[in-house]
Amino acid sequence: MDTLEIPLKHRALAEQLMIDNSNEFYHSIRERRSVRHFSTKTVPDEVIRNSLLAAGTAPSGANQQSWHFAVTTDPKIKSRLRALAEEEEQRFYQDRASSDWLEALKPLGTTADKPFLEIAPVLIGIFQQKFSLDQKGNKHKHYYPAESTGIACGLLLSALHRSGLTTLTHTPSPMKFMNDIFQRPASEKAFLLLVVGYPSDNCRVPAIQRKELHQFTSTVGANTPPLTMETT
Repeated sequence: MDTLEIPLKHRALAEQLMIDNSNEFYHSIRERRSVRHFSTKTVPDEVIRNSLLAAGTAPSGANQQSWHFAVTTDPKIKSRLRALAEEEEQRFYQDRASSDWLEALKPLGTTADKPFLEIAPVLIGIFQQKFSLDQKGNKHKHYYPAESTGIACGLLLSALHRSGLTTLTHTPSPMKFMNDIFQRPASEKAFLLLVVGYPSDNCRVPAIQRKELHQFTSTVGANTPPLTMETT
């Protein structure tokens, strides 16, 4: 079958504008933090809708777009999610987590208590679609659903941050209860629970340090210019 192609929509920019844009984005996104203290203030529906549309532009294996985002603002559903998530977290902290894992979590101050699941105005259950069914009930495997969904989540986090909201990526393990609460089929696997809203007035976050550029990048080849930190 011949591939249907259309012209690429690409806006060429002057080099200095490219540099300025990349610098502006970096200085904005570096302020993004995982937040555990939320306000109950309502979030505009349009912000959630537009951010999800942005997430849906992510590249995916075989362009299968193997993700699903289930949104809730319902207090009863949020309360149920909190109860089940805390139940799993109690098991994690008491039985499943190794001593090394718990030690790594200490600087972040995390516990089994998750009040933000009820306080934050929006929760988004994110699922990776392992396969799909056609109209005849035939199963079609999806390729790289976890990687594809992870990329989409990165775009979603960036879009929400740019819109002025804060988030928390919550991953209770196991997360099978999410399929029931968000009414998702067995063909989908819960990927994460995204908490979205405004920070509380007294919100504080751990004083973490991010890696320097040289600690997580490298260059290869004689003609490759060195990576330096010269942003302003």
